[in-house]
Amino acid sequence: MKFNASLSRAAAAAALVACGSLVALPARAQQIPPPPMSAKAWTIVDVNSGQVLAAGDADARVEPASLTKIMTSYVIFEALRDKRISMEQTVIPGDSVRKVGRDESRTFIEAGKPVSVHDLIYGMIVQSGNDASIALAELVGGSQQGFVELMNRAAQRMGLKHTHYANVDGLTDPQHYTTVADIAAVSTHLIQDFPEYYKIYSEKSFTYNNIRQPNRNRLLYLDPTVDGLKTGHTKEAGYCLVATASRPMPGAAGVNRRVLSVVVGEPTERARVQDSLSALNYGYQNFDTLRVYGANQVVATPKVWKGKDSELKIGVKKDTFITVPKGMADKIKPQLELREPLIAPIANGAPVGTVKVMADGKSLAEFPVVALADVAQASFIGRAWDALRLMFVKK
Repeated sequence: MKFNASLSRAAAAAALVACGSLVALPARAQQIPPPPMSAKAWTIVDVNSGQVLAAGDADARVEPASLTKIMTSYVIFEALRDKRISMEQTVIPGDSVRKVGRDESRTFIEAGKPVSVHDLIYGMIVQSGNDASIALAELVGGSQQGFVELMNRAAQRMGLKHTHYANVDGLTDPQHYTTVADIAAVSTHLIQDFPEYYKIYSEKSFTYNNIRQPNRNRLLYLDPTVDGLKTGHTKEAGYCLVATASRPMPGAAGVNRRVLSVVVGEPTERARVQDSLSALNYGYQNFDTLRVYGANQVVATPKVWKGKDSELKIGVKKDTFITVPKGMADKIKPQLELREPLIAPIANGAPVGTVKVMADGKSLAEFPVVALADVAQASFIGRAWDALRLMFVKK
């Protein structure tokens, strides 16, 4: 069973989003050369669709430096969401914050001096304060090591197979490693799961203890569409940056398209800025992302047997997007395969089929379509009548 042409883009978008992880573009995308990069490893991702636009050594083991704090932040945001802590809560930092070196990024909190969770979070994100990260970790995890265990559990839940954390701030440790692909995945989770806190990453400065410090992400000052995400630097890791921009999506009023880049191991601070901006512009200039249908939009209405309703509305539960090289959108041809016959009762959200996305005769991806409403069983007579009819249909 094939969709008509008007549904082709919609199904393709859902296919690529519903995969649940970052996916590669079709082969034609490789005809668009990425910009030259001086980073040790890098990747460019369209966040709306979850598609990787280009990458270099994305699965190579790297040191994350302060990019670690993206996961630190994620676990802190989970604690806020679950109401285990609050922004207004007061914390009294322990002696461990005194061990933060003068050569490290600091918020300049003081052991024994009360500070709010709000100020610690802003200090960790905007100022990249190692001392603020430690104080938050001890609050939520009971100890730094206890918090590190929470970070590694979160990494497992996200499916990060090449990441292991040994600390909360990103200092060099043989057991502290990741990949740029995993960094992109953590960043995407943070952006999508905690939009209410993500806006903190766009703050250009923060003042604590009468010390004003600027955000080290220079792209915030160079490009008004950039709103995050995190810098990092150690001698061993080099200069690192996760940068992300949000720009209006053509043809979709009120919808923005987000592109994210990760660069690790840059030789200079200037290089990480230049490469990151080039990466973001590459994503916007060479690819199109389309919102193909919204949450709960009906894709098809197949027949239902033995139900109080004779038809079932099917589709996907979330807004769906697709990213393609410019000029390729019309080549996408989805095919819908239903688990027929559909027999009631059917619960809202239950998988009822699969869409395979085709282009140039090749399968690009597939995704489940689900019921968009409940269908209860019919009466005994109705079920008996449909059972009889099904006997002839199957023949």
